[in-house]
Amino acid sequence: MADKKLTGQTALVTGANSGIGAGVAKSLGQAGANVIVNYVSKPEDAEAVVAEIKGYGVDALALMADVSKEDQVQAMFKQAIDHFGTLDILVNNAGLQRDAKFHEMTLAQWQLVIDVNLTGQFLCAREAIREFLRRGPRPEVSKATGKIICMSSVHELIPWAGHANYASTKGAIKMLMQSLAQEYGDRKIRVNSICPGAIQTPINTAAWSTPEAYNSLMTLVPYNRIGQPDDIGNLAVFLASDDSDYITGASIFIDGGMTVFEGFSTGG
Repeated sequence: MADKKLTGQTALVTGANSGIGAGVAKSLGQAGANVIVNYVSKPEDAEAVVAEIKGYGVDALALMADVSKEDQVQAMFKQAIDHFGTLDILVNNAGLQRDAKFHEMTLAQWQLVIDVNLTGQFLCAREAIREFLRRGPRPEVSKATGKIICMSSVHELIPWAGHANYASTKGAIKMLMQSLAQEYGDRKIRVNSICPGAIQTPINTAAWSTPEAYNSLMTLVPYNRIGQPDDIGNLAVFLASDDSDYITGASIFIDGGMTVFEGFSTGG
């Protein structure tokens, strides 16, 4: 059984009804946190994640909200705080892709990715920080007054042709995360980013679903395996716990070595 490092704390995970978000939500629940599972579609998937988390002996709640809409985000945070009393951990995970060659990219494709991936993180982080400041420290459960984990990507560092909108949001998330860590560190609010590489989730099925695609992907990953949502979940538990109390403003890459650019291993 997982170490209950987060007992007595409440976490909100956006986009948590599938993929990385679901993996993170389950890992936080296994570590003893109560979890709000945010979703925007497929409520039955969110309820399945909630049921699994409740099986770990903690409470969980599925809440629908489009993170790009201010009124929906504020309503979600109010429901979450009304239900659990407060919030200790935010995992800003919700994100999407609308890929296109740049010269063919529509304004709608650009704007939707910015709205969800970047503005969504702004709106949720702002509400979380407001709650942390309102509540103040809870030293009986955590050394930090609050923890925010931003889901970034290796593409905050690695450019990505054909995905300019997505890569732009991830570069921006790095600066948002670091600016918040700088602004609120004296209030003991810790803000960090997880930067996944290739993770086996529904969003990128084409990249791993055939042996040919998988082998091609592995030419980019020195460690020679695809990541799993559990890998991200384990890191999220660490960043949400007192084990990482001196870590803030950090981008932590979890990518099997993708950011060491294996293509140059033979001399470039």
